[in-house]
Amino acid sequence: MDRVTKMVSERPVVIFSKSSCCMSHTIKTLFCDFGVNPAVHELDEIPRGRDIEQALSRLGCSPSVPTVFIGGELIGGANQVMSLHLNRSLIPMLKKAGALWV
Repeated sequence: MDRVTKMVSERPVVIFSKSSCCMSHTIKTLFCDFGVNPAVHELDEIPRGRDIEQALSRLGCSPSVPTVFIGGELIGGANQVMSLHLNRSLIPMLKKAGALWV
């Protein structure tokens, strides 16, 4: 859990993903299209990725990828991110976290 906490503090937006997950790709693309430069951790490509995935599950992330943190706060998965985007809350949240300047 400490490792996840440390990783989440790296940047204003942190995405835990798997390279083969289409929803992870969609979420990464959404943030990049906004001009956000998230820290992306591909759990199927990094050492101890399985341990991190289990820690995310213990936090209540189901499915465990994609999982998005903004400003150190757990946002959730694709459904939560898309809901925030559709109700126009995502951009203000990104600005507040320092991930967007415009």
